[in-house]
Amino acid sequence: MSYLPIVKVAAAHVAPVFLNKRATVAKAISLIREASRHGAQLVAFPESFIPAFPVWASLWAPIDNHDLFEKLVQESIFADGPEIAEIAAEAARSGVFVSLGFSERSHASVGCLWNSTVLIDDRGTIVNHHRKLVPTFYEKLVWAAGDGAGLRVVETPIGRIGGLICGENTNPLARYSLIAQGEQIHISSWPALWPTRRPSTGGNFDNVAANRLRAGAHSFEAKAFGIISAGYMDAGMRDYLAARDPAAAAVLDDSPRAASMFVDPTGAPIGDTVRDEEGIAYAEFDLNRCVEPKQFHDVVGYYNRYDVFALTVNRERQEPVTFRDARSHSTITAQGEITGAGARQHEVRPGDREVN
Repeated sequence: MSYLPIVKVAAAHVAPVFLNKRATVAKAISLIREASRHGAQLVAFPESFIPAFPVWASLWAPIDNHDLFEKLVQESIFADGPEIAEIAAEAARSGVFVSLGFSERSHASVGCLWNSTVLIDDRGTIVNHHRKLVPTFYEKLVWAAGDGAGLRVVETPIGRIGGLICGENTNPLARYSLIAQGEQIHISSWPALWPTRRPSTGGNFDNVAANRLRAGAHSFEAKAFGIISAGYMDAGMRDYLAARDPAAAAVLDDSPRAASMFVDPTGAPIGDTVRDEEGIAYAEFDLNRCVEPKQFHDVVGYYNRYDVFALTVNRERQEPVTFRDARSHSTITAQGEITGAGARQHEVRPGDREVN
């Protein structure tokens, strides 16, 4: 007898309108509507879908990329900005949950960016906001390190949903922190490609095999279903980069393309796989299938030794500065939020509130 929900999920295997936040938001809204028409209750978008994944950091030296960084900053978005609000409104209209990857701007700095995701529920409420803990390899030239505030599993009517961004799915402690919150659906988001070598030196990192391995391992250990939502490199993105430096074309063309797919609680493939074209992949998750495998290995239950191992996770949102008002003994954070005895004496700008 079933007592947990059966959920239809979608992974949007799509390209952004490269470095164009307005057009990419419009594309995301269209895709949410399409997935909803096909019965999806949850749709996941790729890593840094808005406005694009900064693959150029793998192609050229930092001193050659200043203009691209400035363009990325200009087209990145705030977590409490109008672009997220538009997508949240569409989630509510369509009645679906949305996981969205985006390059996030900071209210405290004109140049600080994070690699972030938000989970939006079917009423248009942001129920989690995660910043990638450690940018991977050349991503460090673009994004700042995040914090643990988003290491949360959200209990929803369609299951307990958690997620990590790209290389975080290789971090066993981050993954364990989600498993220990009863995760049933794990969303992993990925870029369209991951260049690591020039063709003449022996080819590139196998994106698809690595992503499938990591997603399968997490689902096997968590006894949870997995959504692998990867980006797609369209002609617009490729041509934009190749026009800048024709030598980059060979690297882009030689790098394996990512795939969007799903895995079940044993780590086995389930549902659709989309790789070589844009599209939406679908799968059905019967969350009752998360229960039986817990008899074999429940790494947050009987199959652990809490007297031997311990893990502490700091989930405080980190701020660059705290201002103390001597008159009222209140604290003003970099986001403009005011705490303490004098909070009522100050006006807080609504646009500066943190979204969590």
